[in-house]
Formats: sequence, structure tokens, C-alpha cells
Amino acid sequence: MTMYGYARVSSVDQDLSIQIEALKAAGCAAVRAEKKSGTSTDGRVELQIILDFLQPGDILAITRIDRLARSIGDLQDIVRSVRGKGASLRALEQPIDTSTAAGKAFLDMLGVFAEFETNLRRERQLEGIARAKAEGVYKGRRPSIDPAAVKELRARGLGGSEIAKQLGIGRASVYRVLGAA
Repeated sequence: MTMYGYARVSSVDQDLSIQIEALKAAGCAAVRAEKKSGTSTDGRVELQIILDFLQPGDILAITRIDRLARSIGDLQDIVRSVRGKGASLRALEQPIDTSTAAGKAFLDMLGVFAEFETNLRRERQLEGIARAKAEGVYKGRRPSIDPAAVKELRARGLGGSEIAKQLGIGRASVYRVLGAA
């Protein structure tokens, strides 16, 4: 039986060190860490590596359940994957150990609350954006494409692919700008 740790934060300016130290102190043989959103499992390479690596009797350790998933669907998929490998899941700061019935029940409850928290945060964000738009303050994100530069390069005779390459944007974005002209 080997215990492996998984640490995650949502953004690049957040620090993983507290989670990593806690997982190592708990006896994890190895810790995989990444800076990716927990609202989806898409693109979470380190999580997939550790899930693929688990063997029967191993333990996947996390500090808290929200470090693993922010939706009940993703959480259940991860737990199924862990169980399918004959391994178990353990949260260091919460009474979760999927090798016990109580741990399984508590895991499901915390998963529901993690998803609820994500949904509340999204609602507050949308309310804030609506308020800012009403006050004329919200401008949206800054454009990442300079239409003038696209048109200038086109006027020089460059094709869509070459324009996209030079400006570091997608070809579809080039054609969107040229089509709007």
C-alpha cells in the first residue's frame, strides 16, 4: 500500500507549498501538483497521471475535497476511477476515507457543497458584471486582436495562416476580422 498525494490550486499566482508539505508530512511517497481550475477535469494532466498510476491498495491523498473537484459529477467520476483501480481516497483535513461507509457518505455531502459554492460564486460574479454594465463601468476583456494589424498584413498580400502566425492568433480570428470588414 502506497499513498500518493495530489495538490491543486486554481491560478498561477496561488501557492501550492502548504498542500504539498501537508501531503508529504502525511506520508505520501510522491506528490503531483498543478495549477488548474477544479471546475473541470479537462486539462488536468497531473491528476490523470496519478489516477493512471494507482494500483490496488494504494491511497490517493488530498488536503481537502475541493482540491480534487468542484462538481459532484467530476468528483464521482474520480472516485469511481480510484475505486476501479482497487485504491481509496483520503482527505487529510476532512473525515473522508473511501474505504469506510461513513467516509463515502461524507465525501458525497462535501462534493455537493463544493459544487454549490462554485455555483454561488458564479452567480455573484454575474451579478457584479451586470451591475458594472448598468453603471457603464464594465468594458469586458481587452481585445486580444488588433484588427488594424490584421488588415495591414492582408493589404501586404499575406494569407490568413501567415497573418495568424505573425500575430500569434488563431486563423479563425483572422478570418473573423476580415469578414467583418
